[in-house]
Amino acid sequence: MEHLKIRPIQKEDNPFVAEMIRAVLIENNAPKTGTAYEDENLDILYGTYQNEKSVYFVLTDGVKIYGSAGIGSLEGSNEICELQKMYFLQEVRGKGLGSEMIKSCLNFAEEVGYKKCYLETLPTMQAAQKLYKKSGFKYLDTRLGNTGHFSCTTWMLKEF
Repeated sequence: MEHLKIRPIQKEDNPFVAEMIRAVLIENNAPKTGTAYEDENLDILYGTYQNEKSVYFVLTDGVKIYGSAGIGSLEGSNEICELQKMYFLQEVRGKGLGSEMIKSCLNFAEEVGYKKCYLETLPTMQAAQKLYKKSGFKYLDTRLGNTGHFSCTTWMLKEF
């Protein structure tokens, strides 16, 4: 586990990242509809994040993908980005790697000029929410944008 590093996604990572994300959602009894599970771009994340205002990172030991997260524009906004598809396998949770991943994502977001970062999560993902709060996110009363993730009913925002 000490050889894990965060790096930008590569095209050959696509199937492994999609498999990892779906496995984490199933493990958490998340609905398959209205979550990342059914996103059209889940199997082609590398291509989805190939623009100057987006990035997608993976946590890997060079062989296996253990986690991932990305930054993308919130639909309809130039100033608000979204922390997207942040998931980690059970075996690497609780080791501070989520904080490192969020820092990598938020540093990128600030560097490219975003003013705020939005996220959606499931109400049952309490450990994730604790991490988001520790990273400066605050709860919102309503969703922003139209992500299609109608099952994710916990919304948070961080201002830079």
